[in-house]
Amino acid sequence: MKVKFIAPDGRVVEAEAEPGDSLLRVGQAAGLPLEGTCEGQMACSTCHVVVAPEWFERLSEASEEEEDMLDFAAGVRRTSRLSCQIELTEAMDGLTVTVPGESVDARRM
Repeated sequence: MKVKFIAPDGRVVEAEAEPGDSLLRVGQAAGLPLEGTCEGQMACSTCHVVVAPEWFERLSEASEEEEDMLDFAAGVRRTSRLSCQIELTEAMDGLTVTVPGESVDARRM
């Protein structure tokens, strides 16, 4: 299956994924600035993405903990999610997300 990321510089990056993959791991493997400092433990907001509106309602609802963590993310929008909390399914083939321009991956500095 494919996932489409819109990078902070506007480039479109298509990545291959398997059902069960974390959106965070797929984005990191594609070279996007998704730090994921807490490695999916919802203790940071460094994997924040903005889900395309046509996909947002198709995802499971964010937990209260995820919503709380998004309060710390830069550039949050109505369709923001933590990519570590999105487990990909076959129904998500073609999912499109934007990596906000405020995203910085300290691992690459």
